[in-house]
Amino acid sequence: MHHATPPRLRVAMPAIATESTCTCFRLRRAARQASQLYDRELAAIGLSLNEYSILRRAQKGTRTLGELADAAGMDRSTLTRNLKPLLAAGLIRDARGDDARQRLIQVTAKGENAIAKAIPLWQRAQKQMAALYGAAQMQRLNDDLDALHVALRPLREAA
Repeated sequence: MHHATPPRLRVAMPAIATESTCTCFRLRRAARQASQLYDRELAAIGLSLNEYSILRRAQKGTRTLGELADAAGMDRSTLTRNLKPLLAAGLIRDARGDDARQRLIQVTAKGENAIAKAIPLWQRAQKQMAALYGAAQMQRLNDDLDALHVALRPLREAA
């Protein structure tokens, strides 16, 4: 015999968030698609978007691992993993600071050459994004993403 759940025992279940309503999912999906576009362009010189981004941030002068991680928006372990192919290719060098525990990252001459070759490829990817999405929409998106980055700062500082 089947017994129905008495009305007083039924619990209202909240609507389950779906992929279409999850902001993080949507951001990651768009980021993956955009990264693929940039990666395709940069593959011509053997770089990924991630590697190019790290090189550009390291190009600003000698940086500690922590400074570079902050500039790249990565945690140190992720950055360390991403530095390995750049080190192996001779695009960056890893030195020790005054404090032997401090790692200093510098772009090499070979790395500067790779950056010079990568810039027009990155620019072509930027133009493709603008053509696909619209230049005005892309600017609004960039503004919104910058605002989101600022709004989420308390979470980064609390970590």
